[in-house]
Amino acid sequence: MSSLFPMFLKLEGKRCLVVGAGKVGEPKIGGLIDTGARVHVIALEASEAVHEWASTAKITLELRAFDDGDLEGTFLAVIATASRALNGSIYREAQRRGVLCNAVDDPEYCDFYYPAVVRRGDLQIAISTNGQSPALSQKLRKQLERQFSPGYARWVAELGETRKLVLASALDPQRKRELLLSLASREALKAALAEESAKRVTANDRRVTA
Repeated sequence: MSSLFPMFLKLEGKRCLVVGAGKVGEPKIGGLIDTGARVHVIALEASEAVHEWASTAKITLELRAFDDGDLEGTFLAVIATASRALNGSIYREAQRRGVLCNAVDDPEYCDFYYPAVVRRGDLQIAISTNGQSPALSQKLRKQLERQFSPGYARWVAELGETRKLVLASALDPQRKRELLLSLASREALKAALAEESAKRVTANDRRVTA
């Protein structure tokens, strides 16, 4: 099997199609909403959450059967139906039109796979075993979630703001690189996480004494 090419896609403003809106499709739709994509959903039935997203204009929902024309102008498609025959039919049409496609839990009909992901704000760690062991991917995800505490989210956000200031400064390029590397050091991380922990303790103390 060929190696997968790891990447993070920018989907903001791009039309993404999801076929199926039940328990399998719902989390995929939610993930696409978070990217800022224009999410179009086709399904015979939809979960309560999907109906709620449609009512608040976060997605476009049509309760009907899939038609090949639904792929027109689509950048990426996710198939979340219980019919393998339908999955294969949609995938082949997506291939014909040059649309990236993923049939959930059906590797044969996938151009890409969903990795196991650890999210801490803007920090994302994606894990893949090239389809060999999804169970191992999930185990590693849980280990990394313990290793990378929620405090990383704030630290990464602060690093981003500081990076902008450093790059806009009058420092020479070499000094900028050195400074940015030092800010991302283990020592800087420990200090940031210790500060975050201290703030949480203080907040808890205030709630207890209130």
